[in-house]
Amino acid sequence: MSRPRNGWVLPASLLLALLLGLVPLPGILQALRPYWLALVLAYWLLEAPDRVGLGSAFVLGLLADVAFGSLLGEQALRLVVLAFILERFRARLRFFPVSQQALTIGVLLVNDRVIAAGLHLLAGTPPLSWAYWGAPLVGMLLWPPLHLLLDALRLRRRA
Repeated sequence: MSRPRNGWVLPASLLLALLLGLVPLPGILQALRPYWLALVLAYWLLEAPDRVGLGSAFVLGLLADVAFGSLLGEQALRLVVLAFILERFRARLRFFPVSQQALTIGVLLVNDRVIAAGLHLLAGTPPLSWAYWGAPLVGMLLWPPLHLLLDALRLRRRA
């Protein structure tokens, strides 16, 4: 017997993740901001691969590029690479305990930072601060509560 699904959770969570990326933060907190869009997209890629995929990651990345005012295609590339890796290893990752998933997500977020740093280097923008590399650790620590929250919302029975 399957549980009823809440169809609004996917678009609402992705929109909220996009909005969380737009919230202004002071100094060091700005550099430590987790990549919310990648975290939420990773959850949906693991839990509902029939609803999101590479195309969704690309479109979401283009929307984020426009919303954040970044180089057009930068976040689209970063999210597509993340989505590709997650789709490739989904069968294994899905059955990891949440703590091991968090470590894997942390490695994927570091990979995302490497891609972003490479793109910034190619574009000739100033190098990123060292604090910028702490954001994957914050994202890794936020994965378990985010996973539990989205699971609870996704699987909640309708009253």
